[in-house]
Amino acid sequence: MNEKQKKVMVGMSGGIDSSVTAYMLQQEGYEVEGIYLKLHNRTDGYHERNLGYIEDVAKFLNIKYHILDLANEFSKEVYDYFVDSYLTGTTPNPCVKCNKQIKFGSMLKFAKEHGADFLATGHYAKTDGEFFYEADDKTKDQSYFLSQVDKEALKYMMFPLSTYKKEDIVKFGADLDVAYKKITEKSESQEICFVETVYTDVVKRHANIDQEGDVLDENGNIVGKHKGFAHYTIGKRRGFTVHGAHEPHFVTKLNPKDNTIVVGKKESLEVNEVVATNLNMFIDDIEFSCSVKLRYRSVSTPCTVKIENEKAYITLEEPAFGVAAGQLAVFYDGQKVIGSAWIESTK
Repeated sequence: MNEKQKKVMVGMSGGIDSSVTAYMLQQEGYEVEGIYLKLHNRTDGYHERNLGYIEDVAKFLNIKYHILDLANEFSKEVYDYFVDSYLTGTTPNPCVKCNKQIKFGSMLKFAKEHGADFLATGHYAKTDGEFFYEADDKTKDQSYFLSQVDKEALKYMMFPLSTYKKEDIVKFGADLDVAYKKITEKSESQEICFVETVYTDVVKRHANIDQEGDVLDENGNIVGKHKGFAHYTIGKRRGFTVHGAHEPHFVTKLNPKDNTIVVGKKESLEVNEVVATNLNMFIDDIEFSCSVKLRYRSVSTPCTVKIENEKAYITLEEPAFGVAAGQLAVFYDGQKVIGSAWIESTK
């Protein structure tokens, strides 16, 4: 370490990943402080529980932590967008928005204002200050969700868990101290922090989505009934009727205006071209070959990309199935993230 000890702020959630991250950085000789983000006004003891875990970890490490209330900004940038997406028939990705605007937007700004040289989190991803890369543990890799983060933020970011497997972190925590052992014994946090049950329960607070509508085939003929378009996403195959169908049918299109959904057989989900917008590129090329992930848990597909008029025109080398508008297309060169864009249309 140089003469002045470098200061790192760690985004702490009360989970095992961020708690071990703080310990590791302290062991490496950094001055560590925690930040807890209060992103919503849940009244079920959610924040109190999380802060209880953080308090114990902070005592063990003898560090201070800050509570940053970003509930208003989160509501506007992430929550409203989430609800509006379903009501307009697209599939949102709230964690991508949150990483860009909140965690590596507002939280990073707070860290810098409080004299931090770096901001660290428990994400499973790698960065060299210029690019993101996939983590070694591919089952936990979160580079997809980070790919919209502003290029300028990368030089401040640290991901100490990038080379570890999740189960090793859990085991390490369980053996470290009782403050950590307690955390390893609680259930894994839910995927989307403000969705306690299923997404439709959240949307129901804002609109009556339980309105029966017609199921159409690809020629526009009425072939059945569904329980309200917001209950469905592209590729879904259950929860609606198709009269006289002998093989599975899948949702291929949502029509919020007249509350209809269009269904077809598996082959009608096939996509060969994707147009995406709101680009966040880490390279300057406007025509390139790479691989693309069209949703988080999918394999990447080889493709060619042409960027013009601030849109990415993606031609897939092999078809993808069930690609939804509103999801994120992330471009990879091997393990390196070279950019991403929001899917606008497919054909």
